[in-house]
Amino acid sequence: MPPVLPACRAPVSGATRSAYNVRVTATSSPPAAPEAAPRPSPIAARLSLAFAVVAVLGLFLFPYGTFTRNFNAAATLQRFPAGVMDYTGFPPQSLPVVTASLTAGWVGLVSLLLVVFAAVRRQGWLWVAGAVTLISAVAGIALWGGALTGATNALLAQGVKPRRIPFTSGGANLGLVLMLFAGLVSTFAGLSQFRPWWDRLNRLRGLLVPVVALALSILVGAVVVLVVQRVPADPSVKLNVMSTLMGKADVVWFVFSSLFAPLSSLSGAVDSLKLATPLIFTGLSVAFAFRAGLFNIGASGQLTMGAILATLVGVYAPLPGPLLIVACVLAAAAGGAVWGAIPGLLKARFGSSEVINTIMLNYIASGIFVFLLGSNTYKFFGRDVTIPFKADGSNPSSELLQPGAQLPSIPALLGLTQAGPGHLTLGPVFALAAFLGVFYGLRNRWRVPLAVLAAVLLGAVTWRVGVPLNVGFDLVNNRLNASLLIALAAAVVFSVLMWRTATGYALRAVGLAPRAAEYGGISVARNTILAMTLAGAFAGLASTHYVMGGALDEYRLKQNLPVNVGFDGITVALVGQSTPVGVVLSSVLFGTFDTGGVVVSQKLEGVNKDLVTVLKALIVLFIAAGGFLSKRVTDPPPPSLVRAVDAGVNVDKVAVKVEPGTAAAVLPDVGEHVDRKPGQGGN
Repeated sequence: MPPVLPACRAPVSGATRSAYNVRVTATSSPPAAPEAAPRPSPIAARLSLAFAVVAVLGLFLFPYGTFTRNFNAAATLQRFPAGVMDYTGFPPQSLPVVTASLTAGWVGLVSLLLVVFAAVRRQGWLWVAGAVTLISAVAGIALWGGALTGATNALLAQGVKPRRIPFTSGGANLGLVLMLFAGLVSTFAGLSQFRPWWDRLNRLRGLLVPVVALALSILVGAVVVLVVQRVPADPSVKLNVMSTLMGKADVVWFVFSSLFAPLSSLSGAVDSLKLATPLIFTGLSVAFAFRAGLFNIGASGQLTMGAILATLVGVYAPLPGPLLIVACVLAAAAGGAVWGAIPGLLKARFGSSEVINTIMLNYIASGIFVFLLGSNTYKFFGRDVTIPFKADGSNPSSELLQPGAQLPSIPALLGLTQAGPGHLTLGPVFALAAFLGVFYGLRNRWRVPLAVLAAVLLGAVTWRVGVPLNVGFDLVNNRLNASLLIALAAAVVFSVLMWRTATGYALRAVGLAPRAAEYGGISVARNTILAMTLAGAFAGLASTHYVMGGALDEYRLKQNLPVNVGFDGITVALVGQSTPVGVVLSSVLFGTFDTGGVVVSQKLEGVNKDLVTVLKALIVLFIAAGGFLSKRVTDPPPPSLVRAVDAGVNVDKVAVKVEPGTAAAVLPDVGEHVDRKPGQGGN
């Protein structure tokens, strides 16, 4: 029988519940009534109803699909249930037959009406109607794309040049996509009535705040787009109320679909990863400090100092190639670590704010950076002093790094060395399969090193095994480099250190409750210094992307080092909920936004890539506000306690049951006398 802690009046916090895995049960309750048939919760039903109503209105008020779009973003659109609306002034002579896709839209409309009925009545078959809606939307999108692909292939067969085929820029539009979201939300809202599905969804509760914050920022961004951007249309097209409404909806869809568009192509995904790489480093830096209860605003300065030290080692260190790369990486980490340790030491020794200290150190690092790249000769007490850092010439840049210090590009590592027919290696795929097979196949303490060894060996053996791939010039010459692999390794180190070691436990304890941690024997001062030092090391590693990876177009340190990614790391850490996986995913998201923002700037005159900055700022504001979600939603009380209160049980008679084998099961009873050695203090 599991141990039972004495009943108490003090509430059990969400942090305590998650830390000790407690189960609250009522010691006395009325006889249980027969269980009724499962029904969706009121919140799930209302959420499903809202999405379904918006999707029904969107089918009739918003474009169903896009046939073509010109260089000014003007489009030829399909309406539902019928009708074509053209804004280009030069529509295609013949349009693809989209009857099958429209039929799927009719099926989706009927299922949406069923979703509305089921949500209002809280029927148990809500998930069935949602699933039918979801399948109809997916079918409608696939059939729409198939119709455009068929029309494109027919024109290619006639000898028409690919750049003159209009349907390559077409695709599903807002009406179909809203139906897709409504079906997805309604399906999971209905499935939440079943306990296994509820438990699965409940484990994703931590994603609520960032997802809602992202959704709210997109809604506000859509309002901004509607205000500042007119409907892109040829002057010969006369706009009325309906065409203006549909054109505005199409503009919103074009802007936000363009922000996500890089993920739909290989070259676009590579560009997104290139921009995401430094964000991973700075996001890990801020998130690591967050976990220790600190706020690192100094990632920019730490990146700068890491770049300076990596450049010094890469230019002047007399080491062979492999050792030189390792030395440069360590130098980058050391530069950031030293610049992070300073505010950590000031915080631990004098209690000064790490926020102010890191901001001030950013300016000092910037001054050192400008000093080193400004000139090679300076006056010092009347004497000329030479500093051999800046390269000869008027350009403010360092000397070129030695070839051994230059990180290879990811396309080159994968065997894509020239444009045209290429050979994409499958070595990483085999290496990953070997790692997962050994890791999950063994159950001993050596499974991690054995899995790594198996991955390295099989990856090396199969590196020349690959598939043919037609490579574009932009992919071969992309500046995505091996620093991405360093960033992913840093995320693994973050995870293992923070959640698999005693040091990580101490850091998290200091972040959650420093007084309690100190009472338990953990040195708050030492862990504060350690947290800021490691956070600075993560930020310093971001310089490997720019200096060693040649992301600044050359393998050298240049004045245009983009230190603003240090501040973007704050947004990345917030969206990623200060977890390594969350930081990586949010970095890819913002890298995609930055890449897609360039496309928006090229086609619209009222909206440019500054919209991405607005979205980032809005995300931070909405996350700071908790997504405007109730604490009952983001951090609910235990279900058993809720049921006890709903049943009218006196809370004073509620006992806390602890699961055997958990941390709480081995905690001493704080009410018992504890012998202390002299000098330990305590009551």
